[in-house]
Amino acid sequence: MAFVLIDQYAVLAAIGFTLFGIGLGFYATPSTDAATSSVPTEEARSAAGLYKMVSSLGPAFGVAISEAIYPAGAHVPAHLVPHIFCGRQDNIAMRFGGGLALLFNVFICVIALISIMVGVPTTQPEPER
Repeated sequence: MAFVLIDQYAVLAAIGFTLFGIGLGFYATPSTDAATSSVPTEEARSAAGLYKMVSSLGPAFGVAISEAIYPAGAHVPAHLVPHIFCGRQDNIAMRFGGGLALLFNVFICVIALISIMVGVPTTQPEPER
């Protein structure tokens, strides 16, 4: 939402962070349970550790890549930036860089959703006897 005015951005940021917190609260415990429930009992600790490592590394890489995209987009010449931004125009390159970084995050979320839809089995495995 780098193209809106500051007052609108503050409202949108508050809504976004609220939804993020609620989503993370609903996500954390069930996702760990789901990740470890399909492995044998003797491997559950390893699966939980691997899941926790991946769930920590993913956001770290996401932030690092977003922080690399932001300055790259912020150095785009102003005449090449699309005319979609309201308000001040003297910081258009920085706002464009922020918008590119956020679009990258949306792209990664779509990739994650597709990989979940394709990779997560819809049926439970048969218990061993």
